[in-house]
Amino acid sequence: LCDFIVQVEKTCHMFITGPAVIKEVTGENVTFDKLGGAKIHSSKSGVVHLTARDDRKCLDLIKSLLDFLPQNNKEYPLRRASNDPTDREVPELVEIVPIQMSKTYDMRKVIHAIVDEGNFFEIHQAFARNLVVGFARMGGQVVGIVANNSMFLGGCLDIDSSDKASRFIRTCDIYNISLISLVDVPGFLPGIRQEHSGIIRHGAKILSAWAYATVPKISVIMRKMYGG
Repeated sequence: LCDFIVQVEKTCHMFITGPAVIKEVTGENVTFDKLGGAKIHSSKSGVVHLTARDDRKCLDLIKSLLDFLPQNNKEYPLRRASNDPTDREVPELVEIVPIQMSKTYDMRKVIHAIVDEGNFFEIHQAFARNLVVGFARMGGQVVGIVANNSMFLGGCLDIDSSDKASRFIRTCDIYNISLISLVDVPGFLPGIRQEHSGIIRHGAKILSAWAYATVPKISVIMRKMYGG
């Protein structure tokens, strides 16, 4: 799976240089887990998309992921029959999304409410949690969802979420998966650290990914859409 990395907790580590080399070169002491464990790569570096507690769970995750993807970039994702009516009303959205801009809510509840059977396969769940990405089906058709989550950083875009979104958008475009964007964003996160780390450069990745994507794209503005 060249586009996705699944790492098994406690039994698998990934790093370019090991703890011994790091200690020799920089003098830093670090364990295998803190250097390249599943928790670090899934929440800090963003290298890992999915984590599993054991090999069996890992295989289950891979099966679930492949269910949303076509065999190759020349084909389209498999459409499945659904008993979930496409015209059903979703009155619970009124309770989930507060009118007051200062109040937060979990965007994943919105996603679960609108997709077929509430089945949402989230990618990069622990990384850049101010943005939610993942696969679902609507009317039996596979869609990729990109959504701001006000529960974290107020839903602002930052460097990590920019990288997270741009890669997911490009992946959906490659595999002919339509994109749905649920927008509730106050703009890019301000701050010296973000500016000096290249928020302009990383933020531009989202713009180019959206611009180059040729799959159908639908955006729904939930409450606000400010900034770039």
